[in-house]
Amino acid sequence: MVGLITQYGLALVFANVLIQQIGLPIPAVPTLIVAGALAADGKFSALAIFGVAFVACAISDTIWYSAGRLYGRRVTKLLCQMSPSPDSCVRQSELLFDRWGRLTLVLAKFVPGGSIITPPLAGTARLGWWSFALLDGLGAAIWTGVAICLGMLFHGEITRLILRLEGFETIAIEVIGVLLAGYIPIKWWQRRRFYKTLRMARITVDELRRLRDTGQHPVIVDLRTSLGRDQDRRFIPGALIMDFAEVDQWLDRLPTDREIIFYCTCPDEARAASVARKLMGLGYARVRPLLGGLDAWIAAGHEVECGAVASGDSAPIDAASPV
Repeated sequence: MVGLITQYGLALVFANVLIQQIGLPIPAVPTLIVAGALAADGKFSALAIFGVAFVACAISDTIWYSAGRLYGRRVTKLLCQMSPSPDSCVRQSELLFDRWGRLTLVLAKFVPGGSIITPPLAGTARLGWWSFALLDGLGAAIWTGVAICLGMLFHGEITRLILRLEGFETIAIEVIGVLLAGYIPIKWWQRRRFYKTLRMARITVDELRRLRDTGQHPVIVDLRTSLGRDQDRRFIPGALIMDFAEVDQWLDRLPTDREIIFYCTCPDEARAASVARKLMGLGYARVRPLLGGLDAWIAAGHEVECGAVASGDSAPIDAASPV
């Protein structure tokens, strides 16, 4: 790494940071730390390293922010399709937005996966450009500055470590090659295992519509986060809000003698399928996720309502009455 940084200088730092922020799994923090150590030894300008890394962050984050504004939640779905846990990929970032608000943009680069998901989420939430630029820029400056300062602060130790490892350069390259070669099959196996746990029967939007039309009164549950509901205030008529993070607190409010249908807007109905499987493990037999979620319901042209959704934290659902 030292040889590469010495040879290609700021161009390598820029490329590494840009590639990582775009979404490829090539960490940039080690490069920034080593570059900071070299800057402390007088081989580079710390200000120049900071500048190119900051610009790389600004370019990638602006691209994802703009994509979020133009294409909405389709962008976050696309990004999370590449994650071994598609649901948690979006949900954790949305929960951060719920808890920290705009401050999430400042902290996102210190959260695994947050630096990729947060900019398009900000665009989807229609956060103003100048607010985004200010907060995201502050986060990029802190993240970049911390890494460079760590390299400068511990430059002596880093230099000694690098000198000790120089004799193992060939072995290190081979080890890195093996790790990179194994990364793709490991990720594939993780995704396969994740989807296997969610393999269960879904109900289609047309089947759900027929259930309602025939007077069977299924219990319909909206599992979106509050941020997701704020971004799209449409919902299936009669749906209840259930907080995925607090699912254990309202399980006893659901009837066992009616169809219970969960829906969300997450990739592959991951959240809805997770909750449905949990209820099936507790003895519920008539539980299914909605295939395609709310997006499929809207695309089919079925009626929706807008505004506040009934909360599942109210009294237990009367099994004899419609929702």
